[in-house]
Amino acid sequence: MHTSHIPIIKQASSCTQPSLLKPMALSYAQILELLQGQDDEWLFSRAQLATELEFQQQVYLRGIVEFSNHCRNHCHYCGLRSENRQVKRYRLSNEAILSAVDSIAALGLGTVVLQSGDDFSYSCKRISTLITEIKQRHNLAITLSLGDRKHHELENWREAGADRYLLKMETFDRALFARCRPKAHFDERISRLTHLKSLGFQTGSGIIIDLPGMTDVILARDIQCLTELQLDMLACGPFIAHAQTPFATSPNGSTLKSHRVSAILRLMNPGANIPATSSLDALEKGAREQALKRGCNVIMPSFTPTQVSADYSIYPGKNQQQHPAAERLNQVCQQIQSHGLLPSFSRGDSKRNQYVSRH
Repeated sequence: MHTSHIPIIKQASSCTQPSLLKPMALSYAQILELLQGQDDEWLFSRAQLATELEFQQQVYLRGIVEFSNHCRNHCHYCGLRSENRQVKRYRLSNEAILSAVDSIAALGLGTVVLQSGDDFSYSCKRISTLITEIKQRHNLAITLSLGDRKHHELENWREAGADRYLLKMETFDRALFARCRPKAHFDERISRLTHLKSLGFQTGSGIIIDLPGMTDVILARDIQCLTELQLDMLACGPFIAHAQTPFATSPNGSTLKSHRVSAILRLMNPGANIPATSSLDALEKGAREQALKRGCNVIMPSFTPTQVSADYSIYPGKNQQQHPAAERLNQVCQQIQSHGLLPSFSRGDSKRNQYVSRH
């Protein structure tokens, strides 16, 4: 169906209506059955209906700026891991970051996502300065995804005006977490999520589907743990093997299982924002679009400068398009409209709770 006449929603609202739907109480056994494909037709149709009722067919667009690919961590699944000597490292200046944010605002998007590896060369003060400058220039919601930072840094960034923070767990299974994320601290990361919520951040986390060693039993429990945290943003995407990691020879994850996870999460967390991740398309062309009919309601086009964007290689196939940002954004809008959905440039705040912008 050709739907290019569908209007793009650009009005950024300062308040969000609460969730319209009650969470579906799925038991552990029911989650496990759905993960194993017992009733895909029912699962996907219910998730699609819930998403459309909750968000009135809107798909929120966020502009993401990946400003550094330096990382101090040793994660066995990620191409940015500190031991990878083959990746070309980069750090964007404040001016380059702000220029990318200006592009996002000029195109009318209501949210910018600032993301990096765990790169402590960007000090607390420097990030606060960036947040303040962005808020002075533009009426944008700011999402941060900067890894394991100290509690006082998170507090300063919230006070400066940051609205959201994404801190993925990748798995809630302690043994698998330890295997995949050596030297990382499970309990500290959980504590950080709780602290983020207490500061008034719209808080997100997520999991990787089919990590090496992950079973459906672990995955079902991961879904329960994500839901129990009552988060505002829930991320899920398939594992993709990277050649410069210890998991280089492990099999890639399943896009179908990833769709099942997003659909289950939608039914259990109707008001949460769930992105359709670029990792889906890296494995199977069209899988990201398909996810919009299976529980997802967010897409995050990259506005990372093209001269470095391909170096943000957390997995193969990421940021491969080198077309101008406006052209890529228009393509995404057309894809959304082709499914009878509405591209939305609004802030797209979480419907789980009411939030107050600091600026």
